[in-house]
Amino acid sequence: MGFDALKLEKGMYHEGGKSFTQVLESLDPSENYKGTALEGTDAFQRQLKRFDIRVKGAYSDPVEKFFRTSDSSVLFPEYIARSVKQGMEDNNILPKITATVTTIDSRDYRSVYTDASDEDKKLMDVAEGASIPATEVKSKSNLISLNKRGRMLVASYEAIRFQKLDLFSVTLRQIGSYIQNMHLADAINVLVSGDGNDNAATQYAIGTSPISGTSGTLSYKQLVEFWAQFDPYELNTFLMPNDAMIATMSLSEFQNPLTGINFQGTGSLSTPLGAELLRTNCVENGTIIGLDRRYALEMVQAGEVSVEYDKLIDRQLERAAITSTSGFGKIMQEAAKVLVI
Repeated sequence: MGFDALKLEKGMYHEGGKSFTQVLESLDPSENYKGTALEGTDAFQRQLKRFDIRVKGAYSDPVEKFFRTSDSSVLFPEYIARSVKQGMEDNNILPKITATVTTIDSRDYRSVYTDASDEDKKLMDVAEGASIPATEVKSKSNLISLNKRGRMLVASYEAIRFQKLDLFSVTLRQIGSYIQNMHLADAINVLVSGDGNDNAATQYAIGTSPISGTSGTLSYKQLVEFWAQFDPYELNTFLMPNDAMIATMSLSEFQNPLTGINFQGTGSLSTPLGAELLRTNCVENGTIIGLDRRYALEMVQAGEVSVEYDKLIDRQLERAAITSTSGFGKIMQEAAKVLVI
């Protein structure tokens, strides 16, 4: 059966354990199009072509194009979800601070951890016949908390039916950006306060040993002293709010011409410590979070972006929820630390 003969229906959105696109792919595999003009498209994109729906560019179609037939209307929720997901991925820094992503199909998740003393971490000689030092992996006492974050799409069909899809996508991407910022705030809260398993980050304050200086001021020396607290981990990522970022970038040690060239050319900031600087308003003012992103944080997500497909297909847009469910767990407690300026 070709892509132009598929029967589309609402039930394709709630087949157990599969997304709408996965259901489409099972009926119309992309591998069948190798060597054809449609190679490189997925099953959803081929359905857009089938109904001649253009969602991008100056000549994109109006929203009402999705509702010309009952079959094409089934595609509208997936278009919404994809546009929102694109907004979540734009300028998303979560991949830069998470060591691993776990996808589950329930609301309950219990992670694991290793409970190793300083003695256990040493590289010991193993004499012949002696026992080999062990690393014990345990389940955490408390479940990882998953939070459903979302926005309500409030608009009448009559208000948006003639709206061009390219412009409508901008609004949807903004919704995705809002949702992603909520997830980032959840991630930073776990990095600082822990995931409910007595694993909050160690906090250091400028002017209090082992960090020198005077409270309220920041020098390169204090950043180096903070860096030194991470052994045996590697401080490879900084999370900073605006005030800490300004204070850091104003230090003379950051006046390397290459730093300016990189920032002007790519927007990326390099540091003399070799760590990546990430700016976010989700970090409290006067605070710097340092982490080894290889070991600090696990992201747990329950499926992909969810939309109220029934309402969208039936053109009941007055209050249609768009949600994403994720949670975060600490992996190695000492892989993330906090510096209070």
